[in-house]
Amino acid sequence: MEGQHIFFAFILTAIAGLSTGIGSLIALVAKHTNTKFLCASLGFSAGVMIYVSFMEMMPGALTQLTDVFGEKPATLYMILAFFGGIAFINLIDFAIPETAVNPHEITGVEDMKNEKNTLKRTGLFVAISIAIHNFPEGIATFTSALGSLDVAIPITVAIAIHNIPEGIAVAVPIYHATGSRKKAFWYSFLSGLAEPFGALIAYLFLLQFWSPAVSGIVLAAVAGIMVFISLDELLPSAEKYGKHHISIMGLISGMLIMAVSLYLFI
Repeated sequence: MEGQHIFFAFILTAIAGLSTGIGSLIALVAKHTNTKFLCASLGFSAGVMIYVSFMEMMPGALTQLTDVFGEKPATLYMILAFFGGIAFINLIDFAIPETAVNPHEITGVEDMKNEKNTLKRTGLFVAISIAIHNFPEGIATFTSALGSLDVAIPITVAIAIHNIPEGIAVAVPIYHATGSRKKAFWYSFLSGLAEPFGALIAYLFLLQFWSPAVSGIVLAAVAGIMVFISLDELLPSAEKYGKHHISIMGLISGMLIMAVSLYLFI
């Protein structure tokens, strides 16, 4: 594995994770959330991630595993890895304390301006929850970049878009509890550091065992993680922010653009 390839994988993961800072800036300068745009953007992210998972990552994983194990065992390992990825991200969700605010319950800029006594605690819980949730996303972004930058770049954009409202969710309660824009920004920004940290863990513990078999299994597992995130987080959040048809049109647009971009790179 080339050092330059690894470096770009870290850069892409950092961009995806630290986009929570963009969300905090939006929260601190905007009076209202542009719900239609956010709805379409979240649907778009889901479309990109679902399409690339099934049309690029799963076939790529199967090809790599087939070269090592043969067709039938490779198919079984791909299926197990895919659902293993789903189980892993689901366990991360269960690890978040139920008393905390669910990071999937995205907050609008105009919300949460009352009950200041509880807002700081709420903001801290959201920040911790999002950090826990972002950790496997960092692993997913990093490992996908190790396989193919052509696939990793759109994945980075998709995860970055969906991290923006998470940044809003952290910044809004912290700002209204403390009155400090600086604190609101840094809490939000730091919650995104979990993604580069996930990339670092993947680098330290996965890269030394990297092989076509490991690459195929990781690729299928990452596909499972991204499908789960899309169905459990992005699409429900998109529908909360706007009309059903806007989120679906965003979803289809994401799939179409991902399909065209992959075709152009053939």
